[in-house]
Amino acid sequence: MEIKSAEFKISTENRIGCPKSLFLEFAFIGRSNVGKSSLINMLCEKKELARTSSTPGKTISMNYFLINNKWFLVDLPGYGYAKRSKEMRGKWEITLVDYLRNRENLQCLFVLVDSRIKPQTSDLSFINMLGKMQVPFSIVFTKLDKLKSDVSQKNISEFKEALLDDWENLPTFFETSAKVKTGRKEILRYISSILK
Repeated sequence: MEIKSAEFKISTENRIGCPKSLFLEFAFIGRSNVGKSSLINMLCEKKELARTSSTPGKTISMNYFLINNKWFLVDLPGYGYAKRSKEMRGKWEITLVDYLRNRENLQCLFVLVDSRIKPQTSDLSFINMLGKMQVPFSIVFTKLDKLKSDVSQKNISEFKEALLDDWENLPTFFETSAKVKTGRKEILRYISSILK
């Protein structure tokens, strides 16, 4: 797939405000500061399409980007640690579950996992929740350029092993680096196959 256009369309804090459109959508989520905005910008080849920040929890609403005038890419707020009040985090959790359960346009949720660190309980718990809710998802390991390959591969292997404690079959995985565009073609090819 070639991305010819990527345009910000709408920002909403709940499912009711999502676009009234038949366009299919693919959402991206992960723990705060996992590199989600950088990955989205890399996929679309636009440096400032999604806002990046060194401050965890920058994204506080669902941001919709129309791709090739055919499908939506959705940037979802991160989960886990964020400089937000408990009330705000609780409100977002309710909104997220509502979106995942009831947004019929959603075709795949890409769950981003930081390849630099050991498996995190928050990531594993979130993925297990998706399984119980029967939400279609894939896992994207980020920041592969930040560590030596053997270290990141060890962390990825440990994550997969941890998942097998609860899963018989592992979901689709992608390994990425926003800096050197690793994984870009694979993710776009995967999205293209679903659109077809």
